[in-house]
Amino acid sequence: MHVDCCEYLPWDSAHFGIRIARVREHRLEPGPLQHVLQWCREHRIECLYLLAEADDDMTVELAEANHFHLVDARLTLTLCLDKAPDGNGRPAFIRPIRPADLEALRAIARDSHRQSRFFYDHQFAASRTEDLYVRWIEASASGYADAVWIGEQEGKPGGYVSCHLSPDGTGRIGLLAVSPAARGNGLAREMLAASLEYFRKNGMNRVSVVTQGRNVAAQRLYQRCGFLTESLQLWYHRWFLPNGLDPGPAEKGAP
Repeated sequence: MHVDCCEYLPWDSAHFGIRIARVREHRLEPGPLQHVLQWCREHRIECLYLLAEADDDMTVELAEANHFHLVDARLTLTLCLDKAPDGNGRPAFIRPIRPADLEALRAIARDSHRQSRFFYDHQFAASRTEDLYVRWIEASASGYADAVWIGEQEGKPGGYVSCHLSPDGTGRIGLLAVSPAARGNGLAREMLAASLEYFRKNGMNRVSVVTQGRNVAAQRLYQRCGFLTESLQLWYHRWFLPNGLDPGPAEKGAP
Protein backbone atom coordinates (compact mmCIF):
# COMPACT_ATOMS: atom_id res chain seq x y z
CA MET A 1 0.00 0.00 0.00
CA HIS A 2 3.00 2.32 0.48
CA VAL A 3 3.86 3.20 -3.13
CA ASP A 4 0.33 3.44 -4.51
CA CYS A 5 -1.57 4.13 -1.30
CA CYS A 6 -2.76 7.54 -2.54
CA GLU A 7 -3.56 9.20 -5.83
CA TYR A 8 -2.77 12.83 -6.63
CA LEU A 9 -5.79 14.60 -8.16
CA PRO A 10 -4.63 17.15 -10.74
CA TRP A 11 -8.11 18.43 -11.70
CA ASP A 12 -9.21 19.08 -8.11
CA SER A 13 -5.82 20.59 -7.29
CA ALA A 14 -5.91 22.98 -10.22
CA HIS A 15 -9.50 24.00 -9.57
CA PHE A 16 -9.11 24.73 -5.85
CA GLY A 17 -5.50 25.97 -6.07
CA ILE A 18 -4.11 23.51 -3.50
CA ARG A 19 -2.50 20.08 -3.67
CA ILE A 20 -5.23 17.43 -3.25
CA ALA A 21 -5.04 13.64 -3.19
CA ARG A 22 -7.26 10.73 -2.21
CA VAL A 23 -6.66 7.47 -0.37
CA ARG A 24 -7.04 4.60 -2.85
CA GLU A 25 -8.43 2.10 -0.35
CA HIS A 26 -11.76 2.44 1.49
CA ARG A 27 -10.50 0.93 4.75
CA LEU A 28 -7.70 1.99 7.09
CA GLU A 29 -5.35 -0.03 9.28
CA PRO A 30 -2.70 1.42 11.64
CA GLY A 31 0.37 0.44 9.61
CA PRO A 32 -0.93 1.41 6.18
CA LEU A 33 -2.30 4.65 7.63
CA GLN A 34 1.23 5.72 8.50
CA HIS A 35 2.27 5.05 4.90
CA VAL A 36 -0.64 7.22 3.73
CA LEU A 37 0.39 10.13 5.96
CA GLN A 38 4.04 9.78 4.98
CA TRP A 39 3.10 9.75 1.29
CA CYS A 40 1.16 12.99 1.83
CA ARG A 41 4.14 14.61 3.54
CA GLU A 42 6.48 13.58 0.74
CA HIS A 43 4.10 14.92 -1.92
CA ARG A 44 3.26 18.12 0.00
CA ILE A 45 -0.46 17.33 0.02
CA GLU A 46 -2.68 19.98 1.59
CA CYS A 47 -6.03 18.13 1.52
CA LEU A 48 -6.59 14.37 1.48
CA TYR A 49 -9.90 12.71 0.63
CA LEU A 50 -10.92 9.40 2.19
CA LEU A 51 -14.04 7.54 1.07
CA ALA A 52 -14.53 5.06 3.90
CA GLU A 53 -16.75 2.04 4.29
CA ALA A 54 -19.31 3.04 6.90
CA ASP A 55 -19.47 -0.41 8.51
CA ASP A 56 -15.75 -0.70 9.28
CA ASP A 57 -15.17 0.25 12.94
CA MET A 58 -11.38 0.41 12.70
CA THR A 59 -11.47 2.77 9.73
CA VAL A 60 -13.85 5.16 11.47
CA GLU A 61 -11.87 5.10 14.72
CA LEU A 62 -8.52 5.66 12.97
CA ALA A 63 -9.95 8.47 10.86
CA GLU A 64 -11.38 10.26 13.90
CA ALA A 65 -8.13 9.84 15.84
CA ASN A 66 -5.95 11.19 13.03
CA HIS A 67 -7.44 14.56 12.09
CA PHE A 68 -9.81 13.30 9.39
CA HIS A 69 -13.05 15.29 9.44
CA LEU A 70 -16.37 13.76 8.40
CA VAL A 71 -17.89 15.93 5.66
CA ASP A 72 -20.51 13.76 3.97
CA ALA A 73 -22.33 10.45 3.80
CA ARG A 74 -22.34 9.06 0.25
CA LEU A 75 -25.41 7.04 -0.70
CA THR A 76 -25.48 4.99 -3.88
CA LEU A 77 -28.98 4.02 -5.02
CA THR A 78 -29.83 1.69 -7.90
CA LEU A 79 -32.87 0.73 -9.93
CA CYS A 80 -33.40 -2.34 -12.12
CA LEU A 81 -35.10 -1.02 -15.22
CA ASP A 82 -37.00 -4.25 -15.85
CA LYS A 83 -38.80 -3.60 -12.54
CA ALA A 84 -39.54 0.04 -13.30
CA PRO A 85 -42.87 0.90 -14.93
CA ASP A 86 -42.77 2.14 -18.50
CA GLY A 87 -43.30 5.84 -18.86
CA ASN A 88 -46.26 7.47 -20.57
CA GLY A 89 -44.07 9.34 -22.99
CA ARG A 90 -41.91 12.39 -22.40
CA PRO A 91 -43.89 15.60 -21.87
CA ALA A 92 -43.14 18.54 -24.12
CA PHE A 93 -41.56 20.55 -21.31
CA ILE A 94 -38.82 17.92 -20.92
CA ARG A 95 -36.39 18.18 -23.83
CA PRO A 96 -32.73 17.75 -24.83
CA ILE A 97 -30.30 20.51 -24.02
CA ARG A 98 -29.73 23.39 -26.46
CA PRO A 99 -26.64 25.64 -26.69
CA ALA A 100 -28.77 28.63 -25.70
CA ASP A 101 -29.58 26.96 -22.36
CA LEU A 102 -26.07 27.23 -20.93
CA GLU A 103 -26.40 30.66 -19.33
CA ALA A 104 -29.49 29.57 -17.41
CA LEU A 105 -27.89 26.25 -16.45
CA ARG A 106 -24.85 28.02 -15.02
CA ALA A 107 -27.14 30.04 -12.76
CA ILE A 108 -28.99 26.90 -11.65
CA ALA A 109 -25.68 25.17 -10.92
CA ARG A 110 -24.55 28.03 -8.69
CA ASP A 111 -27.77 27.85 -6.64
CA SER A 112 -27.92 24.05 -6.41
CA HIS A 113 -25.80 21.20 -5.03
CA ARG A 114 -25.42 23.09 -1.74
CA GLN A 115 -25.49 19.87 0.25
CA SER A 116 -22.27 18.54 -1.24
CA ARG A 117 -19.23 17.85 0.92
CA PHE A 118 -17.32 20.83 -0.48
CA PHE A 119 -19.88 23.33 0.81
CA TYR A 120 -19.76 21.66 4.24
CA ASP A 121 -15.97 21.90 4.44
CA HIS A 122 -15.44 25.60 5.00
CA GLN A 123 -11.77 25.44 4.09
CA PHE A 124 -12.98 25.36 0.49
CA ALA A 125 -14.09 28.78 -0.72
CA ALA A 126 -17.81 28.75 -1.53
CA SER A 127 -17.19 30.58 -4.82
CA ARG A 128 -14.75 27.87 -5.95
CA THR A 129 -17.29 25.19 -5.08
CA GLU A 130 -20.00 27.00 -7.05
CA ASP A 131 -17.57 27.19 -9.98
CA LEU A 132 -16.97 23.43 -9.70
CA TYR A 133 -20.62 22.67 -10.47
CA VAL A 134 -20.74 25.30 -13.20
CA ARG A 135 -17.78 23.63 -14.88
CA TRP A 136 -19.39 20.23 -14.35
CA ILE A 137 -22.62 21.14 -16.16
CA GLU A 138 -20.63 22.91 -18.89
CA ALA A 139 -18.56 19.77 -19.43
CA SER A 140 -21.70 17.61 -19.38
CA ALA A 141 -23.24 19.80 -22.08
CA SER A 142 -20.04 19.53 -24.16
CA GLY A 143 -19.92 15.74 -24.32
CA TYR A 144 -18.82 14.57 -20.89
CA ALA A 145 -22.38 13.28 -20.42
CA ASP A 146 -24.08 11.19 -23.08
CA ALA A 147 -27.26 13.23 -22.68
CA VAL A 148 -28.56 16.22 -20.72
CA TRP A 149 -32.31 16.66 -20.34
CA ILE A 150 -33.83 20.05 -19.60
CA GLY A 151 -37.03 20.65 -17.66
CA GLU A 152 -38.74 23.85 -18.73
CA GLN A 153 -40.59 26.22 -16.42
CA GLU A 154 -42.66 28.86 -18.23
CA GLY A 155 -40.68 28.25 -21.40
CA LYS A 156 -37.26 28.64 -19.77
CA PRO A 157 -34.83 26.06 -18.36
CA GLY A 158 -35.91 25.23 -14.81
CA GLY A 159 -33.68 22.23 -14.21
CA TYR A 160 -31.36 19.63 -15.71
CA VAL A 161 -30.34 16.01 -15.40
CA SER A 162 -27.21 14.52 -16.96
CA CYS A 163 -27.03 10.89 -18.11
CA HIS A 164 -24.07 8.58 -18.69
CA LEU A 165 -24.08 5.23 -20.49
CA SER A 166 -21.63 2.42 -19.72
CA PRO A 167 -20.71 -0.81 -21.53
CA ASP A 168 -21.76 -2.97 -18.57
CA GLY A 169 -25.39 -1.94 -19.02
CA THR A 170 -25.55 0.51 -16.12
CA GLY A 171 -26.84 4.00 -16.72
CA ARG A 172 -25.57 6.64 -14.34
CA ILE A 173 -27.24 9.89 -13.33
CA GLY A 174 -24.57 12.55 -12.89
CA LEU A 175 -26.15 15.87 -11.95
CA LEU A 176 -29.80 16.64 -11.23
CA ALA A 177 -30.88 20.12 -10.18
CA VAL A 178 -33.94 22.35 -10.21
CA SER A 179 -33.87 26.13 -9.87
CA PRO A 180 -35.39 27.58 -6.67
CA ALA A 181 -38.28 29.11 -8.65
CA ALA A 182 -39.19 25.77 -10.24
CA ARG A 183 -39.08 23.58 -7.15
CA GLY A 184 -42.10 21.89 -5.68
CA ASN A 185 -44.05 21.26 -8.90
CA GLY A 186 -42.81 17.80 -9.86
CA LEU A 187 -40.21 18.94 -12.40
CA ALA A 188 -37.43 16.83 -10.88
CA ARG A 189 -39.55 13.70 -11.09
CA GLU A 190 -40.43 14.35 -14.75
CA MET A 191 -36.75 14.86 -15.62
CA LEU A 192 -35.86 11.67 -13.77
CA ALA A 193 -38.56 9.78 -15.69
CA ALA A 194 -37.12 11.13 -18.96
CA SER A 195 -33.66 9.91 -17.98
CA LEU A 196 -35.01 6.42 -17.19
CA GLU A 197 -36.73 6.32 -20.59
CA TYR A 198 -33.46 7.37 -22.22
CA PHE A 199 -31.51 4.65 -20.43
CA ARG A 200 -34.07 2.01 -21.36
CA LYS A 201 -34.03 2.99 -25.04
CA ASN A 202 -30.22 2.81 -25.03
CA GLY A 203 -30.08 -0.75 -23.72
CA MET A 204 -29.26 -0.12 -20.07
CA ASN A 205 -30.67 -2.66 -17.62
CA ARG A 206 -30.02 -0.77 -14.39
CA VAL A 207 -29.50 2.82 -13.25
CA SER A 208 -27.23 4.13 -10.51
CA VAL A 209 -27.18 7.50 -8.77
CA VAL A 210 -25.13 8.95 -5.92
CA THR A 211 -26.52 11.48 -3.47
CA GLN A 212 -25.67 12.95 -0.08
CA GLY A 213 -26.87 11.52 3.21
CA ARG A 214 -28.08 14.99 4.22
CA ASN A 215 -30.08 15.39 0.99
CA VAL A 216 -33.31 13.80 2.17
CA ALA A 217 -35.38 15.40 -0.61
CA ALA A 218 -33.25 13.70 -3.28
CA GLN A 219 -33.44 10.38 -1.48
CA ARG A 220 -37.23 10.58 -1.36
CA LEU A 221 -37.39 11.41 -5.06
CA TYR A 222 -35.33 8.38 -6.02
CA GLN A 223 -37.14 6.10 -3.59
CA ARG A 224 -40.54 7.14 -4.96
CA CYS A 225 -39.26 6.13 -8.39
CA GLY A 226 -38.22 2.68 -7.18
CA PHE A 227 -34.53 3.17 -6.36
CA LEU A 228 -33.08 1.21 -3.46
CA THR A 229 -30.00 2.00 -1.37
CA GLU A 230 -27.07 -0.12 -2.51
CA SER A 231 -24.27 1.24 -0.33
CA LEU A 232 -23.39 3.84 2.28
CA GLN A 233 -19.89 5.30 2.53
CA LEU A 234 -18.40 8.19 4.48
CA TRP A 235 -16.42 11.05 3.01
CA TYR A 236 -13.59 12.40 5.18
CA HIS A 237 -11.22 15.29 4.46
CA ARG A 238 -7.83 15.47 6.14
CA TRP A 239 -6.09 18.85 5.99
CA PHE A 240 -2.36 19.43 6.33
CA LEU A 241 -0.49 22.61 7.04
CA PRO A 242 1.66 24.05 4.22
CA ASN A 243 4.44 21.76 2.98
CA GLY A 244 2.58 18.67 4.17
CA LEU A 245 3.05 19.31 7.88
CA ASP A 246 0.57 17.89 10.37
CA PRO A 247 -1.96 20.09 12.22
CA GLY A 248 -1.25 18.67 15.66
CA PRO A 249 0.62 16.05 17.66
CA ALA A 250 1.96 12.83 16.19
CA GLU A 251 -0.64 10.52 14.71
CA LYS A 252 -2.28 7.89 16.86
CA GLY A 253 -2.67 4.30 15.76
CA ALA A 254 0.98 3.69 14.90
CA PRO A 255 2.04 0.04 14.99
